[in-house]
Amino acid sequence: MKTRATIEGGCLCGNVRYQITGPLLGADHCHCSMCRRQHGAAFATYADIDPAEFRWISGEDRVKVYETSSGSGWCFCADCGSSLAGSENGRITTVTLGTVEGDPGIKPGSHIYVGSRAQWDEITDDLPQFEERPPAT
Repeated sequence: MKTRATIEGGCLCGNVRYQITGPLLGADHCHCSMCRRQHGAAFATYADIDPAEFRWISGEDRVKVYETSSGSGWCFCADCGSSLAGSENGRITTVTLGTVEGDPGIKPGSHIYVGSRAQWDEITDDLPQFEERPPAT
């Protein structure tokens, strides 16, 4: 896998931009009902990051967070609605792979939460599938 020193990305309207100074650590397609609703799609693709390597480089004041009672959240642009990142207890822990500019240096490795996927969603690739989130290795 080819890594690069800095990864950048942003929202559809360009008002919000972020930078990651380390590699993306892993990526999955999430089929849970919350991600499907947040993205309006069959699944959302997130890449894990080291929270210490993430920063907003513009538009942080335009970022809104929908946070659940468990402390998990979805960060999105208040202007265009682009889903940008996931958070845990106020720290950015994932980015939406579709908002990364250029080659992210990683590809999704599995489908998670397939136990709650949309009834009309047919997974047709050979990636591993997990009913929920697999245990960390």
